[in-house]
Amino acid sequence: MFDIGFWELILISVVGLVVLGPERLPVAIRSVSRWVGAARNMANSVKDELSQELKIQELQENLKKAEQMGMKDLSPELRESVEELKQAASDVQRPYAKKSEPTSTTTSQKQE
Repeated sequence: MFDIGFWELILISVVGLVVLGPERLPVAIRSVSRWVGAARNMANSVKDELSQELKIQELQENLKKAEQMGMKDLSPELRESVEELKQAASDVQRPYAKKSEPTSTTTSQKQE
């Protein structure tokens, strides 16, 4: 990112020592290193989130292509995984449908 060599670091440290003094220089170095660490962590988390979103988008595009092709040219393993994904998607869209069905059967059993 930055091209800072050895002599530039020496110059920065000498200027920092003169400006801040020997008492405040270690505190300033620690605070700067914390800021740099926080910025790196934030950049890494954003990069990870973007890569996950790109993978999800790619999977969605592949599923759409497979549906458009009618899944005729897919291997049986891929067909099974597509069916599992469709089932998981329907479960996510209707999360309480399975829970409500047993309660209706238990109430009908109680009535009998």
